[in-house]
Amino acid sequence: MHDYQRPPTLYRYAPREELEQALKEGLFRLVPSNNFLTLSFSKAWDEALFDIHSADSCLAIHNTEEFGERLHRAVQRTLPNWAGIDGAVEYGVRAALGAAFTKTIAEAGEQEWLFAWRSMSPNASLNPVTVKIGNIEHFAELRGPGHAAQ
Repeated sequence: MHDYQRPPTLYRYAPREELEQALKEGLFRLVPSNNFLTLSFSKAWDEALFDIHSADSCLAIHNTEEFGERLHRAVQRTLPNWAGIDGAVEYGVRAALGAAFTKTIAEAGEQEWLFAWRSMSPNASLNPVTVKIGNIEHFAELRGPGHAAQ
């Protein structure tokens, strides 16, 4: 049995400029991967992930339920013929949620939580899409390396 409960906190490691836009305006860029448009987070606060993602900042989201619902609603408005799901990435085994949620054992340190959308129409183009969910400062914060986990 798989647990699809969102973790209490999600972390996105990226350049500060990108994360400031995410925090203040709720701008998130979905990128193509395995026939899905995806947005990746980590379930872990881990200093090593700054280097892995070439990041100087981390967006910590503390109300993952509200965030997830707002994100799915925004994508539904932007891409009405797409179906969305989110869940933990599985490492070294075929994930129950499919190829987009399957990665190698070598990537297991990322402890990834993935939001993914798939087109319900055949031959849909997979181009990056930016969605806007609005300001999330009341349940998220920016952190830099060296910040203690909370």
